[in-house]
Amino acid sequence: MRSQLKIHAVMTGLVAGGLLLSGCSQVRGHQGYIVDRVITDAIQPGIDNRQSVEASLGRPTFTGQFDENTWYYVSRETKQLAFNSPTPRDQMVMRVTFDEAGNVTAVDRTGLELVASISPDGDTTPTLGRERSFFQELFGNIGAVGAPGAQGRSNDPTRP
Repeated sequence: MRSQLKIHAVMTGLVAGGLLLSGCSQVRGHQGYIVDRVITDAIQPGIDNRQSVEASLGRPTFTGQFDENTWYYVSRETKQLAFNSPTPRDQMVMRVTFDEAGNVTAVDRTGLELVASISPDGDTTPTLGRERSFFQELFGNIGAVGAPGAQGRSNDPTRP
């Protein structure tokens, strides 16, 4: 009877330890375009056009905000350990630029070298201007209405 309790305790401990360790496993993720190097390397300036790029690569991840003649294909591989934030392992941003006739003029690729690490400064965002308290914000405009130089009603009877 005592040996069965020991075996049961050991089995319970192993299961609990396995569950705890499984929470520490690495989670891999993928976001965006699925890259096929053979197909992306086949896009050539002066040879391909808008239709052939769309037939080969599909619709772009997004187009240029100010220029419809620039297409972007974005792919990112991430890893995450337990409850940490995901960190990028690999990234590819391919920019395809077209001329007005729709022919490819340039194909540029970038990777992780352009990923920026942003470190927030505490709970607040630094801003320009004065530091004002809640009550200064609440009551700060008292007396400012109708003050000289302020925008408001004038004493001129011809003006409303």
